[in-house]
Amino acid sequence: MIGIFSAFGAAISWTYACFIWRSQTEKYKSIDINLVKNIIAFLIFLPAFINLSVLNDLKSIITLLFSGVIGIGLGDTFYIKSLQLIGTRRTLSIEALSPILAALSGEIFINENLAFRSYLGILIISISLFILLRQRTNLIVNNLTNITERNNLSVYIFPFLSVLCAVLGGLLSRKVFLESNLSPFQTTEIRLLGAIIFLITIKKFRINFFLKKLDFNDQKRFLLSILLGTNLGILLQQIVFKTLPLGIGWTLLSTSPVISLFFATKEERQITKGIIFFTTLLFLGLCLIII
Repeated sequence: MIGIFSAFGAAISWTYACFIWRSQTEKYKSIDINLVKNIIAFLIFLPAFINLSVLNDLKSIITLLFSGVIGIGLGDTFYIKSLQLIGTRRTLSIEALSPILAALSGEIFINENLAFRSYLGILIISISLFILLRQRTNLIVNNLTNITERNNLSVYIFPFLSVLCAVLGGLLSRKVFLESNLSPFQTTEIRLLGAIIFLITIKKFRINFFLKKLDFNDQKRFLLSILLGTNLGILLQQIVFKTLPLGIGWTLLSTSPVISLFFATKEERQITKGIIFFTTLLFLGLCLIII
């Protein structure tokens, strides 16, 4: 049960945090936001290294560093860029495709077989997502230009890349938990370190610490988003990877689109009955998997 509750907790944390991150993409680059939030989150969780045995867990640490590079360094950068281009609910809806890839990856690479009803739930989720993405509501890019989804499908490359990176990062994390005794607290910190090393290298060691440029209220909101979306979110995600099969865990984590409905009216003109119906159907698919 702890894995189930952790998945829903992570989904709630991410959903709230990504709305805050999106507001910053109007002023700053996605890679800068990702780097700054990871550095602050890393410093908060620094005590995790106290009981870490580098020599005994060297193989697992290297694997987790790569997991951080792929899942957090690349994945979160694509994710934040997607928030800027297509909004929170649609980004999270495409992210919900991850159970399909996660289930297949778990079965192929680490021999985690799912029951028939689990695959049925994943199929329901996929159909719901396809129809949700066909909804003809307008997108707002940079709060300046209205575009329609039908003519701008190329913007969806970022959330799809985010899904691929997230699943691969999750697969590597799950593999480490199956082979070592590292705690979710420690794996979270190691993954953050891998992401930071990668992003700093890409930025050629130039850090745009934009937090000092924000007013006090925005600083508080951004720090809260880091605590919820990065520290708590990734920690809960790691608990999910430790306690649940990869496909099941990712499916529960993908409840974010349902939660995002509570925030969507702040970004888009309206939530249609079709959006509510098929998002609910998506949630029912998730229930089929866990019951």
